[in-house]
Amino acid sequence: MTHILRRFQLFALVLCPLVLRCQIDETTLFNADGSPEAYISFAQDSPTIYMWSGEPVAYLTSTLGGYFNIYGFNGKHLGWYLDGDVRSHEGNLVCGVHRVVRVVSVPKPEPLKSTKQLAPPKSPKEPAPMRPLFRRQWSSTHCGLFLSDGAIRESD
Repeated sequence: MTHILRRFQLFALVLCPLVLRCQIDETTLFNADGSPEAYISFAQDSPTIYMWSGEPVAYLTSTLGGYFNIYGFNGKHLGWYLDGDVRSHEGNLVCGVHRVVRVVSVPKPEPLKSTKQLAPPKSPKEPAPMRPLFRRQWSSTHCGLFLSDGAIRESD
């Protein structure tokens, strides 16, 4: 039994991160059609949302209500993150974790992620709007487009 436990520990500590790219500190966000669009890395002080290309586009800040505000690095308030849901200012679901998306479609396999780019400095944040009632319906805005709205562009 001890021999099996040691092999598992070797796998978990050495081989898993190197070979399988196991990311315990990351959560994938899926589109309404089940496509993986982005992921949240919880490795930093401020959880950061990255696109599959490795581009950091937004970050989370906690609130007193137990949910998170989503801010783009450009300072724009994008929406809210609560229990695996990414919500728009209208209260509609824009992205979700595996269990959220599974209700409407079968999540597709995750492709390999590109290397994370360095996060840019955070621009001053605009005030968060009042949180709406969250609806059960999906937004017509594509998850990737929604999150990319927080990226700092060359012209910013």
